[in-house]
Amino acid sequence: MRAHPIAAVLLAAAALAACSSGQQQAAPPKPSTSVPPPKPGSTCSLLSADEVGKAINIPGIVAKTGPNQESPNNGGKSTSCEYLLGDKQAGALAVTRYEGRKANPGDMVAAIKKAKPGAVDVPGFPSGAVYYVDEAKTATLAAAKIVKGVPVLVNYTGPVKMTQQMMAPLVKTVVTAV
Repeated sequence: MRAHPIAAVLLAAAALAACSSGQQQAAPPKPSTSVPPPKPGSTCSLLSADEVGKAINIPGIVAKTGPNQESPNNGGKSTSCEYLLGDKQAGALAVTRYEGRKANPGDMVAAIKKAKPGAVDVPGFPSGAVYYVDEAKTATLAAAKIVKGVPVLVNYTGPVKMTQQMMAPLVKTVVTAV
């Protein structure tokens, strides 16, 4: 049975370049006090805000637990984490579990690649991974694996400026942790 690809977590594009002038570096933005810290054991605990900040070379990223989603069509249950710079999103992580489904991770990745025009394979993932830029001008890197008999899809979505080289270490961290 083939798994259907999940829709990427919706997010607004964020600026990836920190502004600086002359010899002085701009001070990193202070984390918003209105963002509650992620819950222990949440999707945010799989990938720290610090790791995201290092990947995009911007300090001051904070993590916020995102929405959970269920898809009755394919049985997927996803949890998410949003990464913010001030009030703008710098990316989002989604981990989707397909309880009770039999799926091959390679087939899951192939289905995403088939569904997303311009998607390319990303080397370095045992079951494969795919990177694509969608029509909303966001970039996504997705990988799948079996965890205790359950197919799991991990995807990180960020601004179109995020390359697969920036995203691959983030997704590898999560794939290893789930």
